[in-house]
Amino acid sequence: MAPTPPRNTTTRVHVVSDVHGNARDLARAGEGADALICLGDLVLFLDYADHSRGIFPDLFGVANADRIVALRTARRFDEAREFGARLWAGVDGDRRELIERAVRKQYAELFAAFPTPTYATYGNVDVPPLWSEYAGPGTTVLDGQRVEIGGRVFGFVGGGLRTAMNTPYEISDEAYAAKIEAVGEVDVLCTHIPPQVPELVYDTVARRFERGSLALLDAIRRTRPRYALFGHVHQPLARRMRIGATECVNVGHFASTGRPWALEW
Repeated sequence: MAPTPPRNTTTRVHVVSDVHGNARDLARAGEGADALICLGDLVLFLDYADHSRGIFPDLFGVANADRIVALRTARRFDEAREFGARLWAGVDGDRRELIERAVRKQYAELFAAFPTPTYATYGNVDVPPLWSEYAGPGTTVLDGQRVEIGGRVFGFVGGGLRTAMNTPYEISDEAYAAKIEAVGEVDVLCTHIPPQVPELVYDTVARRFERGSLALLDAIRRTRPRYALFGHVHQPLARRMRIGATECVNVGHFASTGRPWALEW
């Protein structure tokens, strides 16, 4: 009798971040993987590469999207806020209701595209209170929590830190640090924002430093996970680097690439 072939115990996980409305590619992102991990920013409010896409141009037109992108890129945030306020003043209907309706439409399409199983955490432009309405039984939402996948422990921390952009899920440094502490020691630390390292937080196209987390950097140095995975910075100066024993990886701007980052063990 022929010997029984050895059991294949390889686990493959695909990781995406900064989906920003790309439901078409999201529906294929889990192909060939045992699980999909999503590090947030599902919503597309304004596409800085294509100003015709997103909630903002749908409401106010491409010319106004061009203007507000130019102001924000020049870091003229007060002028951008004043410009936005003038636009909203001319809109019929409640601002919150209009935005929530648009976000709900995107979430319905995006959550339907998630494969089973998916493990997801929030990005800074996401609206956490709505996720429970759209996450199906195959999607596990984690924030300041851990889960085991293929024998390895993954920790998840969502959201971003407070900035002049004032995006929906920005929290205080103290609240963020508490979530990092709650996760503790893990094999793979999954966050939306990167650790506060200049090469990882500088966006070469926007020509600005995004906010990373010092608490996350400290946790990487102390707890030494195998990997620290994140997104948030769309065109980073460095996509990966080693911090001590930890391989830090920006998994990519999924909205533009349509390709997941793969982790296999």
